[in-house]
Amino acid sequence: MTNQKSGISALSLQRALGFGSYRTAWTCLHRLRQAMIRPGREQLSGEVEVDETLIGGYEKGGGGRRQKKKTLVVIAAEVRGRGIGRIRLKRIPDATSASLFGFVANCVAPKSVVITDGLGAYMGLMALGYDYRPRVARNGPAEGVTLLPRVHRVASLLKRWLLGTHQGRFTHRLLDKYLDEFTFRFNRRTSPNRGMLFYRLLQQIVATEPLKSKTINRA
Repeated sequence: MTNQKSGISALSLQRALGFGSYRTAWTCLHRLRQAMIRPGREQLSGEVEVDETLIGGYEKGGGGRRQKKKTLVVIAAEVRGRGIGRIRLKRIPDATSASLFGFVANCVAPKSVVITDGLGAYMGLMALGYDYRPRVARNGPAEGVTLLPRVHRVASLLKRWLLGTHQGRFTHRLLDKYLDEFTFRFNRRTSPNRGMLFYRLLQQIVATEPLKSKTINRA
């Protein structure tokens, strides 16, 4: 769960540890995910790309930022040369200024350069203390991959993981937990001490409030 980019599914964990029920393994994984985000972690800084993506299968009549059964996720990725630095992911109810500004304010340090597409909801970030630099796609949505390559790469990896490891079978209301797990591994992918990641998670588990099964079920 901490070292392999594919993570582990509840079914695989049940088989590996010999749990009597799938539900026990599923609950165990969510308790671990709860501890993967360290309170008070540093905000992203420097140049940061921000964009949204829809998570879920094919939806007739969808497209753009319209959603019915799909879930909207906003992504922030630090620009590190031609590569990607740290990331942040969050499920949001809609692509309004209120939702997007709240995410940026929480995840990106003031005075950072925030790079987005031409969505009007991002207008006003300068008033929040950011160096706002929109990149408008002139030749259709497909151009966004070129204008914001890092967030699109993260979105592609996220969807591939959800589809590959979890077969696309995840609870949308608990999607934030899966996003936390993905973020934990991604931000530590270049760590030279791979074996220490497991112990780092154990440290955070000790410092995290217990998560009861009934809390997970009604989240």
